[in-house]
Amino acid sequence: MRTLWRIGFLFLLLGTAACGSPASTEVWDEPFDEMGPWQLSSDAAAVTRIEEGRLLIHVREPGQVAWAVPDKRFANFRLSVEATPVGGPENNEYGVLARMDGDQNFYAFSISSDGYARVARYAEGQWQLLSRDWFPHAAIVPGLATNRLELEAQGATFSFRVNGELIAEVTDAALSKGDIGLYAGAFDEGDVQVAFDNLHVEPLP
Repeated sequence: MRTLWRIGFLFLLLGTAACGSPASTEVWDEPFDEMGPWQLSSDAAAVTRIEEGRLLIHVREPGQVAWAVPDKRFANFRLSVEATPVGGPENNEYGVLARMDGDQNFYAFSISSDGYARVARYAEGQWQLLSRDWFPHAAIVPGLATNRLELEAQGATFSFRVNGELIAEVTDAALSKGDIGLYAGAFDEGDVQVAFDNLHVEPLP
């Protein structure tokens, strides 16, 4: 069962950039050849690690989400990353978090291995949908396949693309800047495993 109003988040990495720190103005390419700025952690519910040139997120327990953040701050930006499920159920979720203000305020741009997508904002324990809730889209390659996720944030407008095709464009002015994150989550079944590679972030004016 896929549901938006889910509880039991596993906040593995809470070290997002301080609220008052300036937004980055430098292009950042991350091949995950070394740990770099990422803060990695593990417990019984989930593991995050860098291995063989990829960021791996393994969510062991049902109803949990785990992410990694680089402790960088962006306002307007264009981001792309390759995301590949490498194990576990197709009824999962994975994607990009943006403009994170700690672990209680952020945008989530999400897809699943069975071909669904969603855009939402998390604010102080509550979800607000910015798109339809888990809508199917043919641009998403299902199963254990690589999907290229692209996100452009310009002011209050966000464009979310998968494999070069626009799947959602939304407007929301609640958060203006913050950290980014890469995440994976499990619904009714655990053992969700997703690998991320070739992250590119380009600040925009």
